[in-house]
Amino acid sequence: MQSILKMTAQPELKRNWILAALMLTMFLAAMDIAVISTVIPQIVADIGGFNKIPWVYSIYLLTQTTTIPLYGKMADLYGRKKILIIGITLFLLGSASAAFSWDIYSLIVFRGVQGLGGGSIMATAATIAGDIYSIEERAKIQGWLSSVWGISAILGPVIGGGLTEYLNWRWIFWINLPMGIIAIVLIAIFLKEKITKQKASIDYWGALTIFSLLTAVILFFNAGDKETWPWISWYSLIFLTATILLIIVAVFVERKAKSPILPGWVLTNPTFLGSNLAVVGLGIAMMGTQTYLPTFLQASLGYDIILSGLVLSAMSIGWPTASALSGKLYLRIGFRNTELIGATVVILSCIGFLLIPWPQNIYLIALDMVFLGAGFGLLSTPTIVGIQSVVGWDKRGVVTGANQFGRYLGQSLGAAIFGAIFNATYTHKFDTSGFDLPKETKDVLNSLPHLSQDAQHFVRESFNIANQNVFHGMVIFGILTFFVVFWLVPRRLEKFDG
Repeated sequence: MQSILKMTAQPELKRNWILAALMLTMFLAAMDIAVISTVIPQIVADIGGFNKIPWVYSIYLLTQTTTIPLYGKMADLYGRKKILIIGITLFLLGSASAAFSWDIYSLIVFRGVQGLGGGSIMATAATIAGDIYSIEERAKIQGWLSSVWGISAILGPVIGGGLTEYLNWRWIFWINLPMGIIAIVLIAIFLKEKITKQKASIDYWGALTIFSLLTAVILFFNAGDKETWPWISWYSLIFLTATILLIIVAVFVERKAKSPILPGWVLTNPTFLGSNLAVVGLGIAMMGTQTYLPTFLQASLGYDIILSGLVLSAMSIGWPTASALSGKLYLRIGFRNTELIGATVVILSCIGFLLIPWPQNIYLIALDMVFLGAGFGLLSTPTIVGIQSVVGWDKRGVVTGANQFGRYLGQSLGAAIFGAIFNATYTHKFDTSGFDLPKETKDVLNSLPHLSQDAQHFVRESFNIANQNVFHGMVIFGILTFFVVFWLVPRRLEKFDG
């Protein structure tokens, strides 16, 4: 049954409680990412699998990304409240399971379950905010929601580092349970919806096709290395061929679907296409620092787990601040121009990382992270508020879901791409080192203090070079994002009634 559903009028007090519930819900996902990024060296030192690190991120982002459009559609059909509660429950189930991981492969599987819940959280939280707040209020509210990432990025390294150092890294997953339960209770009590049921059509085949497509792409980037198979090989050719065929199948399936999770107008209308491609670029660039910066700071510069996490969190100081201020900017100069400014700040920040000589000053890295976050804030908020403002309630879940899909598609690709760059760089350096280094990279990290001074210097320099190559990639994707916005996003957004 399809649901013709509208949010009932929400008194200001109820709106505040709903916003608190949304922030707590997003805090779950944000905290998880911040903590994992900080403690991943300790996790792989315990259960092994350093070269599988990209999969710890990619599997979560893959299952989250591919389900976002499906959840967005289902939120329009069955209501935001029900879909959000289901998502939080799945996320908590994945968290509890991840705490029992016995090797890197079990952790990857349970992270995938977390991602299934994360897809609902990301698809519906932003949609609910768009439902209950006006266009003038949304920038401020997006600032509040973005501040969750800042708070979690600051608390995440401290809490995660403390739990890992004094208890065990498994507690970083257990801590999600009480927060998730509180979020479910608040949403159940304060979020009210009025639903009229009609016949529904869910595009499950489209979701399955998109999942298969992204799996093929991410497998190609994550597995195409010297240890698994060479980049130029029959295996790579098979995955490239499968990707092309799945793209054709996905287009065919979505065109034939009665109610596609990614309607054609989302992919062809310049307003939606430009904004969604822009957040793909944003998501890719984000993962350059998110995936390997803490590892670089610990392995190359010798900082401890908490301090390296706090440096990563500096990005989330600039992000919510710029996001909150972007409202005045896009109301004055337009969504497109605000996005262009954001993309420019991202590019300059990435170049800034390359200009800091090794060994890098930690304060300069943190300052550059603040500016990088500001660029992301100026780019992300106008894209989502802009597309929400040109559609009615019945399409808001779809366009918000498509926007979130684009962002996390970018993060999925970014984790795989930058993982491939980082792994290929340090593997090549280690193979030509002339030093007697452990074969497993996790053993290199554990034995680093016991290596000779020359070997230590070589390992630290190798990680620095790998990290610099990641920043080169971020510059390229930042430039591509700028031109996508410049060429595709209209100067003035017009109402869409298609």
